[in-house]
Amino acid sequence: MKLENLIEKGLFVCASISTIVIFVIVYYLMSNGNHILSWDFVFGMTYNPGTLQFGIFPIIVTNFATASLALLLATIIGLPTSIFLAEYAPFWLRNIIKPVIEVIVGIPSVVIGFWGLIVLVPIMRNLFPTTQGQSMLTGGLVLAFMVMPTLISLAEDSMRAVPDAYREASLALGATRWETVYKIIVPSASSGIRAAMILAMGRALGETMAALMVIGNPYIPWVTLNPLDIVRTLPTTIALEFSYVEFFSAHYYSLFGMGVVLFASVFIMNLLATYISGRAEQ
Repeated sequence: MKLENLIEKGLFVCASISTIVIFVIVYYLMSNGNHILSWDFVFGMTYNPGTLQFGIFPIIVTNFATASLALLLATIIGLPTSIFLAEYAPFWLRNIIKPVIEVIVGIPSVVIGFWGLIVLVPIMRNLFPTTQGQSMLTGGLVLAFMVMPTLISLAEDSMRAVPDAYREASLALGATRWETVYKIIVPSASSGIRAAMILAMGRALGETMAALMVIGNPYIPWVTLNPLDIVRTLPTTIALEFSYVEFFSAHYYSLFGMGVVLFASVFIMNLLATYISGRAEQ
């Protein structure tokens, strides 16, 4: 009994430490970011530290545009893959393919970014000679590769969680296997699939090193939805400029402000995914 009490208290201490560390990080982020957070900061159209202009709206737009492009590309490949793994792949093949896909999560982002810079950028430069190769599209491809395992794994788990009675009833009524999949299984697992997409989007929003190496990072960002343009994202701007920023300057606080905006965006994404997943379980 004493050992169980000791284990329980130890687990409580570990959980408390984790919670405290998170609150300390959030407090430090907010206390520094509050110096500059304003309407003009979030919705300003010009970001130029050299002239003390800190409007980050163009960076927010291109951040979401790059992440949305990555999600689109990942869904085009990832959703059919998850359907195959859940409904068509034999047990032995699924046990080979799924671990291989999940290994991608363990690859350091800097390695994926370096691969994108060495391999993908020259390919894009050859396909689109008017560009540098580095662009929103290149960043979207690299980020899609990174978020695909999350989307595939969660979507496949959602489809496998659909009761077998649904499949049996559909087949008994004369539906083909494919009709059962797209008319019964996918709609039944739609909440879980949407949650997987939102979590993948959240990861794409916050990715730094891989995007930093392939999207171009113009000195003065602008609002663009052209996938062939070079762009900036919030994480890459923070990573690029924090190494030379003057501490406690307006530029310094602007980077913390970007961190607050990015944190809020990803936090809302995770809350939305949790809410959708909770509704799927009801």
